Amino acid sequence: MIWPFKPRPRKKLARIEVSGAIASGTRERLLKDLKTVEEKRYPGLLLRIDSPGGTVGDSQEIYDALRRLQAKTKIVASFGNISASGGVYIAMGCHHIVSNPGAITGSIGVILRGNNLERLLDKVGVSFKVVKSGPYKDILAFDRELTGEEETILQALIDSSYEQFVQAVADARKLEPETVKGFADGRVFTGEQALQLGLVDRLGSEEDAKRWLAELVNLDPEKVEVDNMEEPKPFWNRFLPGRSSADLNNMGLAQLNFDLKTSGLPLWLYRP
Repeated sequence: MIWPFKPRPRKKLARIEVSGAIASGTRERLLKDLKTVEEKRYPGLLLRIDSPGGTVGDSQEIYDALRRLQAKTKIVASFGNISASGGVYIAMGCHHIVSNPGAITGSIGVILRGNNLERLLDKVGVSFKVVKSGPYKDILAFDRELTGEEETILQALIDSSYEQFVQAVADARKLEPETVKGFADGRVFTGEQALQLGLVDRLGSEEDAKRWLAELVNLDPEKVEVDNMEEPKPFWNRFLPGRSSADLNNMGLAQLNFDLKTSGLPLWLYRP
């Protein structure tokens, strides 16, 4: 009988960086990198987060993958300049969180935003004829106001996603959901404030997070090596920093619009 080969556990730490808005390209890369960490049997993963957030589904899939990896690999998150909204959500998939004291975090909540250009369209004499299969198929159409029934539907959607977010934070941080709701109202706060709220475990730099992770997996903090799980950066990164090849391959108007809306803003976003 031929026994399947299993690689020896690594005596190094793995490092994955999450930067910029969390969207489909980020999710695809991270899921691939997390699979590599699992297959190569790294004892510890340092997850560096510098993100204002992103789309709901993508954040949840990354969070779920991190939760599954927890059974095999110790995971410590490090908050850089900003880890807000979806950045917080994925951090809930880690065993521990270390934050810079001045990092911007929080913004726990969900937002769905539409535009109403009805008056502008009236001025220029533009109107639309709509044929639809149901009364709500054109919900959030930009050429008219929302109806009361539509607002109720959308609010229920937001409330459902919000409850999922709150529960994820409560489970990860061992807090009561009502306690989480006391600060999960969309506000942002510093890493120092996050520590007081119980959202992070320690204050410190990425180096501090690395050293703690090394101690947790019984490796020497002074000598431990770190493998970066990063795809090679192509030449166009000098012109479009932070964008992966998958992002570039798939970038259309919707993706570009998402990037513009999330630039510099901490959002956990539904993109209609």
